[in-house]
Amino acid sequence: MRLRSLFPALLVALCVVAELWLPAQAQDAPKPAGMETKAGQAYLIEASTGTVLLAKNERQSFAPASLAKLMTLEIVFRALNAGEIRPDTTYPVSEFAWRTGGAPSRTSTMFAALKSQVPVADLVKGIAVQTANDGCLIVAEGMAGSEAKFVERMNARAAELGLKDSHFGNATGLPHPDNRSTLVDLVKLAQHLQSAYPELYKTFSLPEFEWNKILQRNRNPLLSIGADGLGTGFADGSGFAIVASVERNGRRLFLGLGGLATDKERTEEATRLINWGFDGFEMRQLFKQGEVIGEASVYGGAQSSVSLVAKTPVEVYVPVNNPERLQARIVYRWPLRPPVSAGAEIAQLNLLSGDRPLLSVPLQSAASVDVGTLRQRAVDALIELLFFWL
Repeated sequence: MRLRSLFPALLVALCVVAELWLPAQAQDAPKPAGMETKAGQAYLIEASTGTVLLAKNERQSFAPASLAKLMTLEIVFRALNAGEIRPDTTYPVSEFAWRTGGAPSRTSTMFAALKSQVPVADLVKGIAVQTANDGCLIVAEGMAGSEAKFVERMNARAAELGLKDSHFGNATGLPHPDNRSTLVDLVKLAQHLQSAYPELYKTFSLPEFEWNKILQRNRNPLLSIGADGLGTGFADGSGFAIVASVERNGRRLFLGLGGLATDKERTEEATRLINWGFDGFEMRQLFKQGEVIGEASVYGGAQSSVSLVAKTPVEVYVPVNNPERLQARIVYRWPLRPPVSAGAEIAQLNLLSGDRPLLSVPLQSAASVDVGTLRQRAVDALIELLFFWL
């Protein structure tokens, strides 16, 4: 059944709502444990569907600290893929890099020696494994001539990737008023790093790295539960944060947490939520590829409506014991006018569990719709006019 909702012309958005529910689900079934978290900000998603399992202040701006290094590595990974630089390209260790991020800084460092030369491959390992501040500064100066010029590349690339609420003031994440991000942006960046650079991404999971005869263990506390990336951070006023990814049995989760009080609390909360994400959820297919999901009204067309389909199966990652109905809302611009081409992306399917958004899926027209006859256009114009006044 097709439902029509009418809005003033200035809003021109039509929302068709249909409810879906999972069979044989007891309405008084308990929610899976772990829905609450001590973290000030939290964002947990299933990678293949984009289903949001947990969201808490996920768009709240905070200082990312060393998590800003994920953006630094994106610039380096992209340059390596494009052939702009090579793994054996070497860069010098300037006094600025050595004092600001090296041994004298008493911050996270790979202990690169002053005035030595370091290959890009080792700088990547130092940054990914040891969150090395000197590694970030060496590669920034080497690639762009200065940290400031490199940061310009970071911010331009962040905009290209759609990181709308992120801005970087340096390449290290060390305290700077311009370093701001959100968990939504950082998780999106983590997904990009894993999908766009699968071979380079493996660097994040190296258990240790030695440079200048100093061996250091990987700083990611979740490697012991199967994490293969990405990083941690701490900033005064923002607390302890982490962005991590774990794959089990072909299923991958991305987690972002922030605002935790201690390193121990960060590890415990991240471990608990990752395990909950795998143990308390299962995959459900709601629609097959090409299956008609709904219809969109076409005003002035040869047909009054067009069927809507998804180009891939619509799957959602839901709690095993789900006490809430799944709702599906089809949203498209109203009025939709012909001609409409087959395969045109004209609507969006928004899935919710209760009032909690799960994921959004673009919908395409299953067929083309040509412009209707003069009589059809006149009738639809009259209906549209009457609906507007209503």
